Amino acid sequence: MDEKKIEKAVVLMLEAMGEEVEREGLKDTPARVARAFCEIFAGYEDSAKKHLSVTFAAEGSGIVVEKDIAVYSVCEHHLLPFFGRAHVAYIPRGKVAGLSKIARTVEVFARRLQLQERLTRQIAEAVEKQLDAEGVLVVIEAEHTCMTMRGIKKPGSRTLTCCALGAFESDAELRREAREMMER
Repeated sequence: MDEKKIEKAVVLMLEAMGEEVEREGLKDTPARVARAFCEIFAGYEDSAKKHLSVTFAAEGSGIVVEKDIAVYSVCEHHLLPFFGRAHVAYIPRGKVAGLSKIARTVEVFARRLQLQERLTRQIAEAVEKQLDAEGVLVVIEAEHTCMTMRGIKKPGSRTLTCCALGAFESDAELRREAREMMER
């Protein structure tokens, strides 16, 4: 990421808002924002493949659920945060990922400008492809500040998205079992 370019953009934005960019409270803000953006959007420089390549043999392990993974992302429509929880279930085909690798995969895609619907699908597709999983189910529940602090202003409203692939897409009973595991 180009930190200097981000700093220049923040200066322009502050000036456009009518702020005095050299006043004490704002003097270092462009550099702080640039550093923060490099951290918040680190997913552009990371890959799910890297994380999901760390696997372990596991025959007949049934459904694996990693739930309540904290999600922090930024909506690409208003550049405002959304946050919540992701739940990822998959059926291994002879190999499982290290548990932290599922959370890291969520983070790879969350740390990009996003739509929650796309984020949900990207996580599911990455787990399916990289682990050769028999099925993947991803559910994300999030609150969007573009709905709570502007526009319709409805704090507490949450958006739920779900992506089912493979066995979870075709087998309603399997999907129900995974959802029950996620809700425990």
